[in-house]
Amino acid sequence: MNPLIHNAANGGRFVRLTPGKRVLFLTKDPEIIRAQLRGELDLRMEDVKPEDLLDDINTDTMTPAWVCFRHRPEELALDAYAGLLDDQGKRVFETRDLINGNFEVIVSGHRKGTGSSRETAPQAERWSGVRLVIASSFAPIHERNNLNLGQLMGGYDVLSRLQAGKDIPLEELIGHHDPVTQVMLEAGGLFPFAAKFRAGDVKVPPPSTGARSMNIAEKILARQVVGGTPDQTVQPDDICLVNVDGGYSHEFTTAQVHHFLEQEYGADYEVVNPDKFAIFEDHLLYATGVERMRPFESQIQTLRDLQNDFQKHSGVRDYSAEDGVSPGICHEIAREEFVDPGDFIQATDSHTCMGGGSNALTWGVGATEYAALIHSGFTTVEVPESIRFELVGELDPGCTAKDVILEILNTYAKQEDTLNRVMEFGGPGLSSLPPDERATLCNMATECSARSGVCEGDRALAEWLVDHREGLTIEQVEAMFVFPDKGATYTGGIHTVDLGVIRPMVAEPGDPTYGKRIEELATVPIDIAYGGSCTAGKEDDFDFYARVLQDALDHGRKVADGVQMYVQYGSKTVRAYAQAKGYDAIFKAAGVTVIDPGCGACIGCGPGVSDNADQTTVSAINRNFNGRSGPGRLYLASPLTVAASAVMGHIASYRPGMFASATASSEA
Repeated sequence: MNPLIHNAANGGRFVRLTPGKRVLFLTKDPEIIRAQLRGELDLRMEDVKPEDLLDDINTDTMTPAWVCFRHRPEELALDAYAGLLDDQGKRVFETRDLINGNFEVIVSGHRKGTGSSRETAPQAERWSGVRLVIASSFAPIHERNNLNLGQLMGGYDVLSRLQAGKDIPLEELIGHHDPVTQVMLEAGGLFPFAAKFRAGDVKVPPPSTGARSMNIAEKILARQVVGGTPDQTVQPDDICLVNVDGGYSHEFTTAQVHHFLEQEYGADYEVVNPDKFAIFEDHLLYATGVERMRPFESQIQTLRDLQNDFQKHSGVRDYSAEDGVSPGICHEIAREEFVDPGDFIQATDSHTCMGGGSNALTWGVGATEYAALIHSGFTTVEVPESIRFELVGELDPGCTAKDVILEILNTYAKQEDTLNRVMEFGGPGLSSLPPDERATLCNMATECSARSGVCEGDRALAEWLVDHREGLTIEQVEAMFVFPDKGATYTGGIHTVDLGVIRPMVAEPGDPTYGKRIEELATVPIDIAYGGSCTAGKEDDFDFYARVLQDALDHGRKVADGVQMYVQYGSKTVRAYAQAKGYDAIFKAAGVTVIDPGCGACIGCGPGVSDNADQTTVSAINRNFNGRSGPGRLYLASPLTVAASAVMGHIASYRPGMFASATASSEA
């Protein structure tokens, strides 16, 4: 049980701060944080303005990639918040600072825990002694990971009263959660709750929601309800046990899954339906090629070894590297090979939502939740709200789906319209986007702090799936499609997005949320252009790169002097496609470095990362948190923009004929 929870004489429970323990305020001023860490300053909630607290603290900041090379939570805690840097690039938290500070409460601003689904972030806090997390709002996966660890969460008013010495009824902190989550928090986390469930001490009956029209997410969850009926319905906030169709983990996360399963269920643990679950070696394959990652080579090998142990023990699908080459990025291969329309998929990565492009409901979870569901075959879900985007019109030839999602981030995510909601995409404009582009929209739902993204299905998607799978027919695929009911409810509203007015966008360094049209951007010289990742390593993305570079070659241009351009395949299938199209010759002639499949620079573990803070990168990856892909400045952009910028030497949107005019201008 959480040590802040106490039993009252009347049989109830209350929360009380521990005498002698401290509260840490994560302010925008790093010197105030340092003073607290040194023990020179203790603040109260009334001393701090909410607007002075750090917003959008991402999980990369809480546990950077190199910290995640440790799979034991107590070791992760040693370098909690190692990614929080000051203006000079120096760490605000040194090793053991959070542990040694005697803190049991940590306070921040809006959208705590954005970014990767890595459960290592809340683990680092908990194993440093923190048991109450205060923020204005939480990113959905991060919030769930905290709940699974038994961490209490609350707002500023709660902390003010606790610091005033008042006891707060536990109900006030957990009463807004569903009854199952309340029991889980009282028990101390997911595994203690699971033990109560196995013992029959806790029951989760199917929702008793009456007949209603449902959206895509609700319909998929309704038919997965454990013990549900053929006409089962659900609605937002319903709590239910749902069967999970499949999932996957990768070498960044599998070691923890294996460790937790052995701890909870013993060395002879079993998993359900191993054919629909998988492990991938994709994130760290090229890590030792990056100078700053070489000191962690032995830790990385330990993660690989433990993943191999898990695969042999469990019998799940094996997508390990062969002869040093990965089959591909987990999200891309999953959509190519085993995510079907209508599936409910869970995996240990925040970009699991990419599977929504295939009309499936998919989202990322932490290692604790994944370990529990891969063992039992089901998980606990609070039915999320949805927001619908009705796409109309067609994109300008210089735009891609990346520009669409950057516009949505800048417009809707910035004001938290998408927060913790499923983003449903439909409308006639969706049919103008090929399946790879729809996957891009859903992939970056997690950057919107959404629960997931999901697209309606159509003939184009059916044809794509048949082309990538053996033994499927168009008719079989179309029979799997899930469409929203007429009159379905969208708590976040229905929003029309006119594709015709979208213009090439970038997200400025530091956060994907802050977009700007390239036409409004001052000239930004670049050093690196990177095309790849799950977001931008698909077949259509390589069509985009090749189109721009062939145009440049036709006009006597190639990658500009002083610029390094990299493209990295998302999977072996994508590589075979690109080579069959002759793209490898185009890339070679244009001066592009081509990399075998993997996550690479997107996770800061491969060619394409910046080497110093003075470098500027334009990249087609999905997030640009400080330090994620090297110490330099990183702009997010579409594949078309990345390739055009590489040729021009500065950030530039692509338009047919641009290189002819640029050549004529330079000759003049």
